[in-house]
Amino acid sequence: MNPTEKIQLLADLVAIQSVNDHEAEVADYLSQVFAKHDIATHQIEYAPGRANLVAEIGQGNPVTVFSGHADVVAAGGDWDTDPFVLTEKNGKLYGRGACDMKSSLAAMVIAMIDLKESQTPLPGTVRFLLTVGEEVGEYGAEQLTNQGYMDDATALIIGEPTGYQICYAHKGSLDVQIEAKGKVAHSSMPQLGNNAVQNLLELLTIINQRMSQVHATDPATGDFLFNFTVLSGGDQVNSIPGTATVALNARTIDEFDNAAVLDTIQSAVNQLQHQASKYQFDVRVLMNLPPVDGQAENQLVKRGQQVGEQVSGHPISTFGGTYTTDAAKFLVNQAADFPFMIFGPGNQSLHSANEYIDKQMYFNFIDIYRQLMLNNGVTTNH
Repeated sequence: MNPTEKIQLLADLVAIQSVNDHEAEVADYLSQVFAKHDIATHQIEYAPGRANLVAEIGQGNPVTVFSGHADVVAAGGDWDTDPFVLTEKNGKLYGRGACDMKSSLAAMVIAMIDLKESQTPLPGTVRFLLTVGEEVGEYGAEQLTNQGYMDDATALIIGEPTGYQICYAHKGSLDVQIEAKGKVAHSSMPQLGNNAVQNLLELLTIINQRMSQVHATDPATGDFLFNFTVLSGGDQVNSIPGTATVALNARTIDEFDNAAVLDTIQSAVNQLQHQASKYQFDVRVLMNLPPVDGQAENQLVKRGQQVGEQVSGHPISTFGGTYTTDAAKFLVNQAADFPFMIFGPGNQSLHSANEYIDKQMYFNFIDIYRQLMLNNGVTTNH
């Protein structure tokens, strides 16, 4: 592809409004692009209007997986341009998803097409996995893993926006909702009711006290994090509330993982329920993504640093991420030393208004991915 075609492919992806849904449109579009270059694809439906996509070039082992997600977050905020029209200004390409992460998707696809068109021999298989629902639960990665698309993989590269850095590990993420069940009554006769808001506040006080005593830290990804994020209860000011709910998020690490958080919450619930029958709580896990361990010195990361510096002229540092990615689902059955990295074009404008990608960085990552497809540095089988 020439530079104009490369920009047009990204523009076409940005124009698809795959806001936490409608990923099938992205899968359909990329299927058509691949088909024009004789690359076979397979769509795996997650739900109506939502589809993952698998494409491969080469054959046999090793199998290097390149992956990215099709969904984007809502285009809120004060945009200077139409968020779904890729707009170039001063060497930057603006649009929702330009950074997170349609530029990475486009770069992977173009690299595969370039290798196919040039008939370059490959040392095995390059597998492209497009996923749905990464922003809201990593549903697509879970589905593809359950269906075996990672079973024969020997390396995984996720193209989340890191810029000229490589992320080799990241925190887990746990979302929990707790509902307190009470009984409605008039506020002038509270003894006839059961105040769900008050009961929930008592529970939150215990949980908060216990979480504040956790000082766990991971050397790669930093401190364990815990926050109550949504609180609601009651209907009107002169009624005792019959229900109240709280949602919370924990960013977990091996030193205090998802199970430890859930144990702490359940212990607090049990403590109150043993005290009195008025305490009735329903605990629901909304999202449960484990921490992802990695190694800054693995062969894949070293190769990524080498190629990245050669192409960009920038030294490629490594870091542990505080966020989560599809790797939490892709790596559940893999060994601890499985070659993995997060490496993709981007910056800190992701999820914000006026999201953008540097045009030259986008072009550079096409070359970076192409070279990694030819040689990812991994010499042992997993």
